[in-house]
Amino acid sequence: MPTPITEYIVASQDRALAAIRQSQSATVDFVESWAKSVESASAELPAIPVPKAFPSAEEFVQTYFDFYGKLLAAQREFAQRLVTAAAPAVKTAPVEVPA
Repeated sequence: MPTPITEYIVASQDRALAAIRQSQSATVDFVESWAKSVESASAELPAIPVPKAFPSAEEFVQTYFDFYGKLLAAQREFAQRLVTAAAPAVKTAPVEVPA
């Protein structure tokens, strides 16, 4: 059962993520609008040459975020194992704190 402090932390994290998502959405909207303007203004410009061996931008993002997702999962497992390993030496006693 989560404590009131944990609930507060999770609620704060949820609000921060909502603000980040809203900012990201506004950024994507802006870039889409910008890209359409540039496309119509530069229709005559040639495409930028890119070596065939290079991954696409989508593949690049997918590959790197897959790796960092695995890295974050490994770090979480490590932190959980570390807390468990240290538990015998770290004694805690919950106490009531005045509001």
